[in-house]
Amino acid sequence: MASWETLVAFATLTILVAYFPGPALLYTAAQTISHGRRAGFMAMLGIHLGCYLHVFAAAFGLSAVFKHVPELYVVVKLAGAFYLVWLGIGMIRAKLTQGDAPATPAKTVKRALIDSFIVEVLNPKVALFFIALLPQFVDPAGSLPVWAQFLMLGAIVNFAFSSADFVTVLGASAVIRTMKQTRAGFAFGRWLGGSMMIGLGLKLATDKG
Repeated sequence: MASWETLVAFATLTILVAYFPGPALLYTAAQTISHGRRAGFMAMLGIHLGCYLHVFAAAFGLSAVFKHVPELYVVVKLAGAFYLVWLGIGMIRAKLTQGDAPATPAKTVKRALIDSFIVEVLNPKVALFFIALLPQFVDPAGSLPVWAQFLMLGAIVNFAFSSADFVTVLGASAVIRTMKQTRAGFAFGRWLGGSMMIGLGLKLATDKG
């Protein structure tokens, strides 16, 4: 592995990136605002699990494909962006039933997990992030194989990102707790969360980076 000084630099950079407001935090906040804290935590878990696919891809060189086949990057990027827009529209158009306001249905919570996993997998920027960041802190001459170092560092980054998502869920749920005491407030929460999702999808689709 790299030296302790390098690892400290890696940890510092990871925390800064994880807690800087970005698409993942906005997405988690949108799920929480729209469907409640349980759905927010499931969204956090879905992103965490989906992120491991990118970690494995970086460890075994699969993420490098995006650098050599830019057309594939664009296709995956647009697919993920349109999926976010579709989710946002679904949130806004969802009918409010009598049982929705006091508690979030289990089906919605499970759906948040699945949707979040798909959103994370369809985000090629995450793949490029890992393939750009992790090699800087891998020691080819270390006692551990390079792929093992990739997995270890990737897991550290993933847990740091999830800790930021956890804080976001708690913060968003605290803000909207009073809002969801009424049907009107609950409906507004869905509208707000769906609008955030649509805006995020459009931003990712038009982002040139």
